[in-house]
Amino acid sequence: MTVRRLSGLLLCGACVLGIVQGQPSAQVTEYTEIEAWPDPATSAAGTPAAWNFGQVSGVATSANGYVLVLHRGANPVMLFDSGGRFVRAWGDGLFSNGKVGGIAPGDRQLGQSGYTAVYGPAGCHACGAHAIRVDPDGNIWVVDAPGHVVYKMDPQGRVLMELGSKGISGMSENTFNLPTDVAFSPGGDVYVSDGYGNARVVKYSADGEYLLEWGSRGTGPGEFGLPHNLVVDAEGRIYVTDRDNQRVQVFTSDGEFVTEWSDIGGNSALFMTTAMDETQQLWTGGTLRNLDGEAVATLPGGDGGHGMTETPDGEVFVAQLSGRVQKFVK
Repeated sequence: MTVRRLSGLLLCGACVLGIVQGQPSAQVTEYTEIEAWPDPATSAAGTPAAWNFGQVSGVATSANGYVLVLHRGANPVMLFDSGGRFVRAWGDGLFSNGKVGGIAPGDRQLGQSGYTAVYGPAGCHACGAHAIRVDPDGNIWVVDAPGHVVYKMDPQGRVLMELGSKGISGMSENTFNLPTDVAFSPGGDVYVSDGYGNARVVKYSADGEYLLEWGSRGTGPGEFGLPHNLVVDAEGRIYVTDRDNQRVQVFTSDGEFVTEWSDIGGNSALFMTTAMDETQQLWTGGTLRNLDGEAVATLPGGDGGHGMTETPDGEVFVAQLSGRVQKFVK
């Protein structure tokens, strides 16, 4: 089903009759899935072949508008143009081979994390690959959740900086416990959601100096069940998807609670659109919202996957742990 957007109202295909609630129809925006993205790989014989993605955990838009795909397999960082043409890949040996797993409800301790890491033979190749983002300067950032580390890379894939201590879990200025995502302020500050093992957001300067942190385990304002993703708007406000509590919380740049959008589902993806000549909007999974939290559009099927991005041309890409990337266009 195609879901349409008209003057901030969600319209199903059967409801679009030219007049809505007595008002003349305006320009309608539709999202349609483009099948078979990316282009097929090429076999040694020169014939098309399927891409052997592992779980696709994230997607991001590079500085030149290309699409970065993060997956849990060989060459975990892959670069395509938006049309689907493969450009290059890298990242072998960068990510840990552990994986994040849930703790059975009966084995959980009150007020403690419901997640843990599995290493060794029970892990899987590059399963540490959890999130990928591109900062305003075009640098590529990736999060290794069970590796407890966040990497900053240049556009060629060379590591420039590490946040956290690889292979060491903790809750200090220099250690994380299963971090989940990274975001950037207009002024260059860096925010990390330290979410599976801990329940906090940590703020760093552009050069990696620890500045502050906030958050604890719980359901109240400023508390988190699982801070899974975070983004920053043009005014410097931080939006954190609290997946286990099925909400998004909004904070000032210093971590002061502003508001929350409750009962919006346990989203695993969050993406802030570029302001340009339009007001910024926020993808919360498969639902696009204005910055008051009001839904203005959804993708067909409504599934935002584990990560998502939107290109400057308005193309939307969704990372699915089932091992595929979806592309949607207006």
